[in-house]
Amino acid sequence: MSESSGRPRAPITEADVLAWLETTAAAVRAGEVSAPELIEILGELRRASAACADASDWALLAAREEGASLRQIAPVFGKGYVRAPAARLEKLHRQAQNSSQWLAILRHKNEGAR
Repeated sequence: MSESSGRPRAPITEADVLAWLETTAAAVRAGEVSAPELIEILGELRRASAACADASDWALLAAREEGASLRQIAPVFGKGYVRAPAARLEKLHRQAQNSSQWLAILRHKNEGAR
């Protein structure tokens, strides 16, 4: 949680990723990172991307449970169309009816990955 606002914050931001990318790109240009290491990084990033998508789905479910309308949610999906979050919710509801169930699915998925 952020000290200043007291509300939860995403564990990583676009700025964090760009700063990491700039540093890593410089290391690659300097010959400090090998192709096999880059492949390992690629795998880590792919898994992190999937985890971020899962967290995004949880936040979508939780926002709806807290009373957010599709019109309020739509702008974070890009164009502001309510079809995007509505379609995502429909797909999610095939697996979980609420954010608690989704979190339980994620826990189970994480335990299976160990």
